[in-house]
Amino acid sequence: MNYKSALIVGSGAGLSASLARAFATAGMSVALAARATDKLAKLAQETNAKTYPCDAAQRAQVEKLFATLDAGPGAPDVVVYNASYRTRGPLIDLDPAEVEKSVTVTALGGFLVAQAAVRRMLPRGHGAILFTGASASVKGYAQSAPFAMGKFALRGLAQSMARELSPQGIHVAHFVIDGGIKSVRRAEPADKPDSLLDPDAIAASYLHVLQQPRSAWTHEVELRPWVEKF
Repeated sequence: MNYKSALIVGSGAGLSASLARAFATAGMSVALAARATDKLAKLAQETNAKTYPCDAAQRAQVEKLFATLDAGPGAPDVVVYNASYRTRGPLIDLDPAEVEKSVTVTALGGFLVAQAAVRRMLPRGHGAILFTGASASVKGYAQSAPFAMGKFALRGLAQSMARELSPQGIHVAHFVIDGGIKSVRRAEPADKPDSLLDPDAIAASYLHVLQQPRSAWTHEVELRPWVEKF
């Protein structure tokens, strides 16, 4: 493992928690950023992580987050963007303000965090930025236009960054999480084992990508349960 520290933006329960545990187990120091950090206390204690308040959709807060890291543990080697926001409904009924928020949090926030991270990674010629996508990254579902808009934009950002930054030593990867993720609030049906994505299994794939030699880097990974249709 060539990476020593990781920042997870949009931290919470579920996938973010599994990523924090996987990174910590791999020997990385972990920083957790979220709009509300109170909910992260237990996870931070478990993974020996530090927590930082940050609304990724606000440029000033993103800049403050990275400045705080610079002055403390240092800029992270790995940055995971896991934040998103969604609103659903018939197209003609959608609130434009909610649509704007969905695109801002899901895509613009990813740009702001990535830009701040890359400014610190480029001088070192080393780093990794991982974006969490969804089925909506490649398929626009009915009554879910805002989420598709944000996730399509995030995927485009990841592609552009990979082409620009991979030759400069920065590994950029996008993960299409194509299916529901198992959680306390979303249990699997007893008659359908492994029909939901296990967040620990997803985290293992993120860790695998970080361990890839640069002669065989992955840019995009699609993950889905074995029963999920393509």
